[in-house]
Amino acid sequence: MRLSVLDQSPIPEGSTAAQALHNTVDLGRHAERLGYERYWLAEHHATPALACASPEILIAAVAQATEQIRVGSGGVMLPHYSPLKVAEVFSTLAGLHPERIDLGIGRAPGTDPMTMLALQRDRRQGSPDDFPEQLAELLALLEDRMPGNHPFARHTRTLPGLPERPEPWLLGSSPQSAIWAAELGLPYAIADFINPGGASLAADYRGRFLDSERLPAPRVIACVIAICAETDEEAERIASSGRMMFSLLRMGQLIPIPPPEKALAYLETRARPDGGTSGRRAVVGSPANVRAGLEAVAQEYGTDELMILTITYDHEARRRSYELIAEAMRVRVRA
Repeated sequence: MRLSVLDQSPIPEGSTAAQALHNTVDLGRHAERLGYERYWLAEHHATPALACASPEILIAAVAQATEQIRVGSGGVMLPHYSPLKVAEVFSTLAGLHPERIDLGIGRAPGTDPMTMLALQRDRRQGSPDDFPEQLAELLALLEDRMPGNHPFARHTRTLPGLPERPEPWLLGSSPQSAIWAAELGLPYAIADFINPGGASLAADYRGRFLDSERLPAPRVIACVIAICAETDEEAERIASSGRMMFSLLRMGQLIPIPPPEKALAYLETRARPDGGTSGRRAVVGSPANVRAGLEAVAQEYGTDELMILTITYDHEARRRSYELIAEAMRVRVRA
């Protein structure tokens, strides 16, 4: 089993976004030492909970602070950008860090409608829903597949990191993303933490997959929330912070990551009869129980790689959680 990290750069209540960014770089180093396969940085905007508004800058910082681990975006929300700009940025990163850069591409805005409007350059009308065209243009630029008579053809030869290239991935949590990934022959990262029914997407992706020069066979990563501590009770305690944040997010309330004591008091008033609070699957518990839970998720998706999202109030608890998971799953420690 290969394990990777999805980092959303959580901002604890009473701390600062700047400290959250430093925590991200620190966790990247830690993940490399523990043997994690890749370290992806998310993109979210205008929230007091997460400091990950600029994944490309965080990728540069984490890649510079590490030596072997793959670093990438989880993901770049392509509707906000021009394909050429994304191609140039990730070409630059690949040139600086050869064979280590992943370009995870997403369609979701990663924010609220007003912030999405603020991100637009032209606000006279809404952005067009042309993600498939954007994605095709981005891939053509990165792979030097622009038709010779295309007005952008020369830009494929001027990317700053050539001959190095990032590895593209499609991110998703919907049936349409599975179709696009399969038709384009792209590796597919499924956000189980958004859609815990994503195993059907993996099956559909495999069934539709078309062999390509990009990828000879389908490849899936399942991205799942997991929090581990020495005991089940301690794991549930530290997991409460993220659960409160997600619960309020569902109601349109944005908060920093609360301390466990505050979160536990809140959750006592919100728990559903089934014990859940946010509608999201989370693998939480002691090392043995987390291992069993992660193995079940991997079997459900038919994958040999899981990407772990861990949000806690305390940074040391987050570091320790990834450490215990790596030990439990017997991840090979890097030399």
